[in-house]
Amino acid sequence: MKKQMMLIVTLLVSLVHFAISQPPRGPFVISPKVNADKTVTFSYLAPNATTVLLGGGQFGAVDVPMTKNTEGVWSVTFGPIKPDIYPYSFKVDGVTVMDPANVAFFPNERFKGSLVEIPSDVPAIYALKNVPHGTVSYEYYPSVEGSTGTLVVYTPPGYTKDKSKKYPVYYLISGTTDTEETFWKVGKTNLILDNMISEGIAKPMIVVMPYGNPMAKIAEQTGKDKPADVMSRDGEDALRRMKMFEIDLITHIIPFTEKNYRTIANRDNRAIGGFSRGGGQTLRTAFNNVDKFAYVCSYASYISPAEMDKSFTNITANPAKTNKDFKLLFSGIGKEDFLYKGTLEWENYLKEKKINFKSYVTDGGHTWMNVKKYMNETLPILFK
Repeated sequence: MKKQMMLIVTLLVSLVHFAISQPPRGPFVISPKVNADKTVTFSYLAPNATTVLLGGGQFGAVDVPMTKNTEGVWSVTFGPIKPDIYPYSFKVDGVTVMDPANVAFFPNERFKGSLVEIPSDVPAIYALKNVPHGTVSYEYYPSVEGSTGTLVVYTPPGYTKDKSKKYPVYYLISGTTDTEETFWKVGKTNLILDNMISEGIAKPMIVVMPYGNPMAKIAEQTGKDKPADVMSRDGEDALRRMKMFEIDLITHIIPFTEKNYRTIANRDNRAIGGFSRGGGQTLRTAFNNVDKFAYVCSYASYISPAEMDKSFTNITANPAKTNKDFKLLFSGIGKEDFLYKGTLEWENYLKEKKINFKSYVTDGGHTWMNVKKYMNETLPILFK
């Protein structure tokens, strides 16, 4: 009994000491809060800050001042905002930070902004609906120069039920400074496909989402600094890095996928696509490996006519063969995209060379809002 009393006293003393040693807890912050009128209330706890600004340039909020209440919570209501998914951040006394009250963030090699989704009155193509859902998995694979690469893999609804069924594969490559998670967490590829497959709009397919910067993985795993960003999209350094990714995809990623997943392993059942840098990797990989892919989707990217003439005469010399080889050559671009002019020049070049392609021009710029539009155009026509 005496020992039990001693134990209880010791426990109570420990709890008191633990409570005293903990930092004081601030008020519970809910952020972001999407209101019925499509405005959004953003909040950030910073009782000692002098200024807090909201940054959300893609929905028009550029350094918007926030107001502090008596509890030290800074808030602002902004909008209404057009329904979509947007990155945002806070600038606290000049330092840009994520929203600590929000678990949704933009996967990126640099700053990882928080994400806010403004739902539309009619469910968007990427909305979470009551339909059968596929599975998203993380994979590690042996990559270039002895490194270990990372993949995000989507398998369609029903994949685990019928173990005899095989599927086509879409290799979908991230953009500049994006990661293998971006097409999933921001592009919502899995939800778009779940919805399309349930409606019979798209064929069930596997989607393999690799990290498009193997040099960064090598540096990370060998204790070196991440390589600086390339200065020119078609300069020598950029092309060298794109070649490294091409080698990784052809000699490592595709064999790994076909060994570990039930794929239909031929060119007619392989598609390749990508955004920005990933689009450039897509085009060069596809043009160098015509025997591997029948569907090619360029999202906001291009190859200059000069590079086409220098490196890809195999594509332009025999347009009839190229048009037979590629069941789809897609080019999507936004009118406000900084790559719009170059993309149009490339498309005009393809026209002159009598190369068939499908062009899709939309409003907006170099954003993931547009990437979802490009996927909405291409996913229904893959493997058809």
